[in-house]
Amino acid sequence: MKLPTVALVGRPNVGKSTLFNKIVGKQISIIEDVPGVTRDRIYQEASYKNKRFYLIDTGGIDATKMDFNTEIKMQAEIAIEEADVVVFVVDGKEGLTSNDNIIKEILRKTNKKVIVAINKIDVKDAQDNLYDFYELGFDTYIPISGIHNTGYIELMDAVTMNFKETEEQEDTRVKFSIIGRPNVGKSSLTNALLQEERVVVSNIAGTTRDSIDCILKYQDEEFVVIDTAGMRKKGRVFESIEKYSLFRSLKSIDRSDICLVVINAEEGILEHDKHIAGYAIERGKGLIFVVNKWDTVKEKTIQEFEKEMRAEFQFAPYAPIVFLSALTKKRIHTLMPEIVKVKENIKREVKTSVLNEVIQDSYQLNLPPTYKGKRLKIYFTSQTGVKPPKFTFRVNNKGLVHFSYERYLENKIRENFDFEGTPITLQFKNRNGDEE
Repeated sequence: MKLPTVALVGRPNVGKSTLFNKIVGKQISIIEDVPGVTRDRIYQEASYKNKRFYLIDTGGIDATKMDFNTEIKMQAEIAIEEADVVVFVVDGKEGLTSNDNIIKEILRKTNKKVIVAINKIDVKDAQDNLYDFYELGFDTYIPISGIHNTGYIELMDAVTMNFKETEEQEDTRVKFSIIGRPNVGKSSLTNALLQEERVVVSNIAGTTRDSIDCILKYQDEEFVVIDTAGMRKKGRVFESIEKYSLFRSLKSIDRSDICLVVINAEEGILEHDKHIAGYAIERGKGLIFVVNKWDTVKEKTIQEFEKEMRAEFQFAPYAPIVFLSALTKKRIHTLMPEIVKVKENIKREVKTSVLNEVIQDSYQLNLPPTYKGKRLKIYFTSQTGVKPPKFTFRVNNKGLVHFSYERYLENKIRENFDFEGTPITLQFKNRNGDEE
C-alpha cells in the first residue's frame, strides 16, 4: 500500500522542525555503525489515529539568501511532486511577511490541499496578528503552538481527513526494489526480468525520475518489482528533481522486502555503493548484490571480483552476489532463485528449543570475558520477529554484552540456520525486567 505524503513548508525559524518531531514522535537524529547511514533525514514515516503517512521537512525558504531561486524551486517542486497535503507553517508572533507571500504564490499554483498552521499562538502578539494570515487566501487556518501542543489535534485531523486507515488488507506479495547509483543498469535489469520493455531505458544518467512498480510472475508466484531513480550522493543533489528522486528511492526501500543493490562492473566498486547498501541495511531489508554489465569485464574472474566485493562490503557478508548482464541477459536466470531464497530467509522462524540449544552450546564453547569480576549469563533466547529476523536474549546484565561477543552470537546463529541475504537483529533484556 502506497502511503500518502505530507510536506511541511515555510520560511526559516517558524517551528517546522519542532512540529516535525512532534508528529513523528521522536527527535530525528540518526547514529548508526553501518557505513554511510549517518545523515540528515528529509522524511520520516508517521501515523495518527491508525492512518500512516510520510512526512517531509522541506527546510526554510528565505528570499533574502543568494540562492533564493534555487531554494524556491526546490520547495515548490516538493510540494507539487510529492505531497498530497501541504502544511504551510507561519510564525504568528512575527505576523505575515514578504517571504510568506512568496511561498503563497508557489503553493497557490498547485492543486494540493494546503493547510496554514499559524504557529506560536501562545504568544500575545500572535493573537493580534492572527487574522492577517487570512490574506493568504487558503481555505483552512489552524492556530497551533508546537511547544505547548495547542491545536495539534485539530491540525492532524485536518491533515489526515481523507487518508485511509491502514487496517485494510495489505499486499502480501513479496516486493523487491532495484537500487543503485545512476546509470548502473537498473531499468535494463527491470526490463530483463520482465522480458518486456516496461521502463524507459537510456544511457543518460538519471533518466528514471520516479519509482515504478511492475508485476513479475515466477514459478506461479507474483512478485512486485520496484524500479527506482538513481541515488546520488547528497552533496551532488543540486537539482530539486534529484532530491525527490532520492526521496522516492528511500520510500521504495521502505516498501520493499528485499533490495537489489546494482553495481556497475565496468566502473568497479565505488564508495557510494556502500552508502546505498547502508540505506537498505538500516531499514532491515533483505539484500542481494547484483554485479551488472559483467560481460564487459575481461581482466577479472568472478572469484576475483567477488573477493573484492567481500572486502569492500564487510558490513554485509551475508548478502549473496549475482553476476549478470541485463543488456545481453547473460546469467539473468541466476537472479530469481536468489530472490526466492532470500524471500524465505527474511521470514524464517527458528524453533525456540533448537535456538536455545545452539545458543547454550555456543556460550559454553566460548564464554564471554569477565568485566569487574562479572560475566554475562544467557538464560533464555527466543525469536521475536521476522523481516528481519529478530532474536531476544534474556541475560543477567545486558550492560555486560560486548559488541564482539554479540557478533560472535550472530555468527553462530548464521552458522546453524540459513539467514543468507537478510540482516538479523539481536536484542538483550535483563531477566528481572530492568531495562535500564
